Amino acid sequence: MTRLTGNALRLTVLVGENDTWHRRPLYTEIVHRAHTAGLAGASVFHGIEGFGASSMIHTSRLLSLSEDLPVAVVIVDTEERVHAFLPHLEELVTDGLVVLDECHVVRFADRDRKQDEPDAKGKNSL
Repeated sequence: MTRLTGNALRLTVLVGENDTWHRRPLYTEIVHRAHTAGLAGASVFHGIEGFGASSMIHTSRLLSLSEDLPVAVVIVDTEERVHAFLPHLEELVTDGLVVLDECHVVRFADRDRKQDEPDAKGKNSL
């Protein structure tokens, strides 16, 4: 697993929940490709309301417009690793928005790893 601290890039991919890649949810394909690429982590967030290039508002509040709600896939890693991953998105994201933001990682911890368990270098992790 990649240990990440300090300056990084946050990659956010905004797509619709009904977007697919070979009959599989697009967000799932993005997460699995990020995992295969060895990126530090990826999370998917389900939106409750939004609109995009079509200007049609999708909301969970109205049954008739509750289809295809927004989904955000957020990936954080080093600048080099995120830029190396971008070609995967060129192939996958035909409708949506891809955004890069500079960020600073303050804490990157694994809840399954005990806090006093030394890391590979013999130092204690955060």
